[in-house]
Amino acid sequence: MISLETWELLSYVVTVVGLPFAIAVFLWEQRKERLADEEELHQRLSTAYTDFLKLVLDNADLQLLRRQPLDQPLSDEQQERRFALFGILISIFEQAYVMVYEPDMNRQRQRMWQNWADYIDDWCARADFRSALPELLRGEDEEFADYIRSAADKSAVDPA
Repeated sequence: MISLETWELLSYVVTVVGLPFAIAVFLWEQRKERLADEEELHQRLSTAYTDFLKLVLDNADLQLLRRQPLDQPLSDEQQERRFALFGILISIFEQAYVMVYEPDMNRQRQRMWQNWADYIDDWCARADFRSALPELLRGEDEEFADYIRSAADKSAVDPA
């Protein structure tokens, strides 16, 4: 039979070694779970943008993937569809901004956000998108709206 002193020694060993080990494992699992959540978020947002691009392809007559001005003016119906697509795009950008952007981002989040910043800059380089922004940004998150306006202003000055 194990003596009381042996049990006491074993309890100290568990307290000194086991508890810190359990805390370390818990923190590691939490970090792993947080990274998985961020990856899932990135995947959902990427899927939303891919679905948007499919809509753009379905509406190829609007020539939204070209940066050059259109050869001919759009009809009223085409202008309405273009505005609706821009609205969907603003919604996706706002989701990305609200869910990913932070003033002090870690490296992983910065990498995720940089993709969205590039998409935003690309679309803001389009004069038709910039001209629709005042109406599109009505009622949107104010910080997001400021970010988009800043990107649009930068693109208007330096379209390259």
